[in-house]
Amino acid sequence: MNISGITSALGQIEATLQTATTPTSASSATPSAASGIQSPSLPSGAGNVSFSDLLSNAIGEVENARNSAAQSVDQFLSGSGDDLHSVILASQRADLEFQMFMQVRNKVVSAYQEIMKIQM
Repeated sequence: MNISGITSALGQIEATLQTATTPTSASSATPSAASGIQSPSLPSGAGNVSFSDLLSNAIGEVENARNSAAQSVDQFLSGSGDDLHSVILASQRADLEFQMFMQVRNKVVSAYQEIMKIQM
């Protein structure tokens, strides 16, 4: 597995993503009222989003959730923060986002490996 092979596969994934992506309605980008989980926010000009932008944005959201949970724990421990159940919810939400991101990463790696097995 070399750099040019990875770059080529990412280019193919981006091309497929761009042809398969259709603009979403405003209702699908809003958070789910029941779960509180938001769909990934897209950069401006969402009609033409690259795979790397989408991936960077997802990593940023996972990192923000982790930082928010850590800040919530720190505030609780110092006595100036929210109650315990809010801290636990923030920590669990950050953990769930990380686990989901890792599952998506695993699927992307699996798809890449399948693409590399295809004989041309």
